[in-house]
Order: sequence, then C-alpha cells, then structure tokens
Amino acid sequence: MKFGVSTFVWVSPFSTASFDLVDKVKGMGYDIIEVAIEDKDLINWKQLKQRAEDAGLSISISGAFGASRDISSDNADYRSEGLQYIKDCIRIAAEMGSPVFGGPVYSAVGKTRLVSEEQKKRERDWCLENLHLAAEVAKENGVVVGVEPLNRFETDMVNTADQAISLIREVGSPFLKLQLDTFHNNIEEKSIPETIRKYGKDLCHVQGNESDRGTPGTGNVDWTGIRDAFKEVGYHEAIIIETFGAPSKELARAASIWRPLANSADELASEGLAFYKQMFG
Repeated sequence: MKFGVSTFVWVSPFSTASFDLVDKVKGMGYDIIEVAIEDKDLINWKQLKQRAEDAGLSISISGAFGASRDISSDNADYRSEGLQYIKDCIRIAAEMGSPVFGGPVYSAVGKTRLVSEEQKKRERDWCLENLHLAAEVAKENGVVVGVEPLNRFETDMVNTADQAISLIREVGSPFLKLQLDTFHNNIEEKSIPETIRKYGKDLCHVQGNESDRGTPGTGNVDWTGIRDAFKEVGYHEAIIIETFGAPSKELARAASIWRPLANSADELASEGLAFYKQMFG
C-alpha cells in the first residue's frame, strides 16, 4: 500500500509558492503528495511534476467544491462551472500521472437543506447528466473519478457508500468509482469494514482520517477492522491523510474546522505516517 498526505494539512490554497512541501513530504517518508486544487491557475503544473519526479514522489489530485462548482445546482451557470472544473482536474490528473481524481463531485460542500422529493429528483438528474459527461472525459484521459460520500453536516446529497454507488451504477462507467474518507464514514456507516467488504471491487481511493480529523490512530476509527477488510478485498492502492491545518475561511466554514487538530501540521503528518506504517505496512 502507498501512503500519502494532502496539501490541505499545511496550506490552503496550494500554489507554486508552496512547492517546498514536496521535499518536506518526501523527507517524512511518504510515497504520495495529494494536491487539492482550489485554484488551478495558482500552480505551475509542469514545474510541480518535475519537482515531484526529482524527489521520487507521486502526485494524486483531489477536488475542492465550493458553491459555484455544483453540478447539481439549480443555477445553470454553477452546473457549467462545476463540470468544467471537473474536466480540468481530470486532465491535470492525467498530466500529473494521478490515476484518480476524487471528491464530492456531485454537489457543493456545505450545501445542507431539507428539500422536496421533486427538487431532489431535479438535482439528481442534473448531477447524473453531468457525471455522464465527466465520465467520458475521464475515459479519454485514463483517469478514474472517485465519488466521495460526505457526512450529513457537509452535504444533503450523498452521505453513504450506498448512495454513492447508486449514482455510480446509474452512470455505468468503469471510470466512475467509489472513494472513501474514514472521517465521514465513521459518522455515516454502520461499519466501515463491512462497507469496504461490500464495495471493495468499486473502491478506487481512500482518505484514511481519524474520527476528529486529528492524527490517525488517536481516535475511535476501527483501523484494525479496516486493515483486515482491505486484505479481504485486495485493496492495495493509496491511503491518504487529508485534514486541514491552515484552512481558508471558506474551507473552515464548509468543513467546520474551528480549532487546531494537532500541536502542528508537521506533527500530525509525521505521527500519522508512523501509524499508517505500523497498521498497514
């Protein structure tokens, strides 16, 4: 299994000025740096790829979905912007050698409402229409789009793996699969290990986060059960720490980050990797 860490642990938004993180992450012993794309134009992608190659570090790509990147929105401009953002990220992932681009691709983070069944159906139809188009671009670029369920406090659309799989099945593309984040799953799933066993063949990417988004191994996530389930389904791809050390105001509001999650970002990343290696190595 490959171990990775998100740029969100240290900085938001990630930019060319943050490229020293490549050497820091490699020096800690990680295999992958996961780049969260808040603004693609802040990053010199050619330079980043070369820097990572020189360091012997792989790159994975994840998304950041604000209100105007919502492919299920009743605002047509937001739907269009959201689809274009997904397409751009897929192409960047291909350029960077990332096999997956993942996140809550179906909606905006922080969009939580009680709406009518009619409105739910309209939003789902818009979502499916755009996911079909995104899957075609993913196929053209050889990149899998990971559909990530979020907890009920961050979205009202896809909270469980069952809900994510329902969308994936309706699109019916091998380039649309399931991405799990154990922080969200710890809230919404009855059993994370059983979810992995149920959908192991659909699983493309895992963000392995603690119950409080702090250092993995210090909370109540069932890591032993997760490890055993990975072995049973043959999952041996990436596991990534994604938490937020210095979130922007918008990101802090969307993810409800109001206090430090560790003594420092470096401590969280280094101790989290040590735990990963002990548990999964």
